[in-house]
Amino acid sequence: MAAYGLYTHIQSNKRRSVALLIGLFFLVYLLVYAGALAGEALTIDAPPDVLLRRALSDALYAAPWATLGTALWILIAYKFHQSMIDAVTGGREVTRQEEPRLYNLLENLCISRGITTPKLKVIEDDSLNAFATGMNDKQYSITVTSGLINALNDAEIESVLGHELTHIRNGDVRMLVIAVIIAGAIAFFAELTFRLLFQGGYGWRGGRGGGDRKGAGVAMLIAVLLIAIAWMLSIVIRFALSRKREYLADAGSVELTKNPDAMISALRKIEGRGELPGATSAVMEMCIDNPREGFSNIFDTHPPVDARVAALVKFAGGHDPGPLALPAPGEAEAESDDSEQPAPAGPWGGSQPVAGSGEPFLPSRPPVELGSSPSAEGEAGPWGPHRK
Repeated sequence: MAAYGLYTHIQSNKRRSVALLIGLFFLVYLLVYAGALAGEALTIDAPPDVLLRRALSDALYAAPWATLGTALWILIAYKFHQSMIDAVTGGREVTRQEEPRLYNLLENLCISRGITTPKLKVIEDDSLNAFATGMNDKQYSITVTSGLINALNDAEIESVLGHELTHIRNGDVRMLVIAVIIAGAIAFFAELTFRLLFQGGYGWRGGRGGGDRKGAGVAMLIAVLLIAIAWMLSIVIRFALSRKREYLADAGSVELTKNPDAMISALRKIEGRGELPGATSAVMEMCIDNPREGFSNIFDTHPPVDARVAALVKFAGGHDPGPLALPAPGEAEAESDDSEQPAPAGPWGGSQPVAGSGEPFLPSRPPVELGSSPSAEGEAGPWGPHRK
């Protein structure tokens, strides 16, 4: 991978993807056991050890069905994850005729490295952001906002596209999609288990038959703890989405475009302007910049823009212009109108014709006047004095 220099990172991402899928099944089985334990506690009066054994038997019986359901979930997500993301963000696929500027920039980058050109999608929104999705060459796509297209120049857009192409090449996109699938599956099963707990809890609190419900109370507490553990492990899985992938994608973009300053200025323009309305946190984790912050940046999947820019300045030799202020769309149009001023006057007081305007340039007097009388003796002609 000489073009990217990130072979070890790619191999690490492949191993992480397999580990994430294994972790998904483990968390599903854990939630199934927690649900079975809660069901036993709400059904019979028995000591905690008896309830634990019965719940294990129930979970083993339900394991094949849980496996089948999880596999079906993965298959649906594999086939339709892009449609789901487009439905959330409002992205639509565009053709070369609709976005020739965007297509040319992306295609040139792909041709230069022999990469299959992904699909292009546009979100009609003033925010500045972009992300890549897909699980294979046929599914890969890059989505950008209309605000980013309007606010960035060609070199900056090329850097953003190079950033997303590097994510695709490094396998980051595949791993992110799998993480989204895991988050959805865990959220679904956890909500299902909690519904069972709260709906069935009324019968348990009523103390059916007046029996001793201490064993059931302990079992219920264990079930809640298991659900909490599954939720915490899903957060740990998010930690597998290392922040280093953003540094590596920035570096890969510079290697593709040979323009660190464009990558830096693009990050400065995008900084703080990337919030996608209606997008889930899982989708925001795919974006080039995620403005949503966790508790003291502990749960952030993106390093700060300042840190990313500092890395580009240090290792790629770029120049940091500092935070950039962008004009509002209306102000930008007004400035472009004001810039259309008449050409300045020429050195002789009149405006000179502009090259390429179709208006010929003629001097006020020709150098040679045909048909005039010969010059007097000694009078200088256009090529010197006349001689007899």
